[in-house]
Amino acid sequence: MLAAEIIAATDDLRYTVGPRAVRVGIKIMNSLEVRTLGRRHLERLAKTLGNDVYLAVRVGDRIVYVDRFRGTQPVSVNIRIGDSLALHATAVGKLYAAYEDDLRARVLARPQRRLTSTTITEPELLEAEFDRIRQRGLSVSREEGYPGIFGIAVPVRDAAGAMVAAIHVSALSAGLDTDREDELIEQSQRTAAEIQDDLGVNDLAKLVSPGTATPVAGPPARLPRSLPQKRRGAET
Repeated sequence: MLAAEIIAATDDLRYTVGPRAVRVGIKIMNSLEVRTLGRRHLERLAKTLGNDVYLAVRVGDRIVYVDRFRGTQPVSVNIRIGDSLALHATAVGKLYAAYEDDLRARVLARPQRRLTSTTITEPELLEAEFDRIRQRGLSVSREEGYPGIFGIAVPVRDAAGAMVAAIHVSALSAGLDTDREDELIEQSQRTAAEIQDDLGVNDLAKLVSPGTATPVAGPPARLPRSLPQKRRGAET
């Protein structure tokens, strides 16, 4: 625990809370605040779009959903609150892996399991995908985690620009066209901006994704319908 900085020892061998535990505690408190302040905005988003809407946060090394708001359109997958999300295949998982350097390194350092026929598993393709996500300021999963499910995730940031949560919208891929995708993106980004406003993030026009000039809240970015895949003989 000392080596992991969960606790710290003083010169007279007294133990106190370590810096890592403090950082995790701060993130959890921020997440709870986002969940409380964001509830009405996320409920409205689910009602407006008709799709299921989730709020996701990082807890230690895991990315989990902490809230769900059901839409009117049925989605044939039920993800439980608190379940860990795949960092290489879900929209939210990829979003966090793109922005959190330690998660990114972990994904790229080990073989990833192919969950569907469109799951990206090759390290070089995943790295390129993470770079695209950072550039656009949003993440999509085109049936990469679950067959027939399209997902989009956008970040919610604090006043310092750090991501404190992510909004995820799930939709059925069948019948989904570019205009509808643009609507999902635009409405999700607008909701993220509203939650940031409640968190005290003022002057949103100047808040940009780290290393890019793309505003966190802005017009929807058009995304390619599919990503290139390299085929291997065997995937794990």
